[in-house]
Amino acid sequence: MQAEVRPPLPPFNTETATLKVRLAEDGWNSRDAQKVASAYSVDTTWRNRAEFIQNRAEAQAFLERKWNKELDYRLIKELWAFADNRIAVRYAYEWHDDAGNWFRSYGNENWEFGADGLMTRRFACINDLPIKEADRKFRWPLGRRPDDHPGLSALGL
Repeated sequence: MQAEVRPPLPPFNTETATLKVRLAEDGWNSRDAQKVASAYSVDTTWRNRAEFIQNRAEAQAFLERKWNKELDYRLIKELWAFADNRIAVRYAYEWHDDAGNWFRSYGNENWEFGADGLMTRRFACINDLPIKEADRKFRWPLGRRPDDHPGLSALGL
């Protein structure tokens, strides 16, 4: 069996940490739970809000539940800080529930990576803000955020 490797690899510098964040954003915007889960180690551990996840299979199941609930999901992540094999990000995403209620969810994550570039630990704190559909700021077609779409800082978020 070939070893899994997910570049860029630690230790991170500004360029590689920024790329790692954008690749994570792109993956999550795909809403492909299997693809996204493959970026995490087999024994990854997460805390997402008050939910604790113990491995890649649980992460994939979590993501499937998430995107079945959070419809028309669009995410922007921004590098906050990094050192060695750790990255801190802030992010916001917009979504609606099955009743058509829109939300902007704000969060911070702390990530730790193995030498293979797979994420071994993820700690997320998230708050949901109800918004009106007219107040949405993330209006690109579903999928990857276009390169020319403003990031969080440019949007004043």
